[in-house]
Amino acid sequence: MRAYIYSFLNSESGAVTVDWVVLTAAIVGLGVLVITTVAGGALDHTSGLNNHLANADVTTAYGG
Repeated sequence: MRAYIYSFLNSESGAVTVDWVVLTAAIVGLGVLVITTVAGGALDHTSGLNNHLANADVTTAYGG
């Protein structure tokens, strides 16, 4: 029983899991930061495009 406790305390497999969790959390956080930063500019651009298209004068010509 004592050998199992020492083996458990000396094991480093949990440290690798913690490293991956921290790395994954950092990547997810960076992704959220990028999306929130880009979303404002994208919405401004699409509203400007919407206004341009709403005010556009469209004429059609049918051949025949």
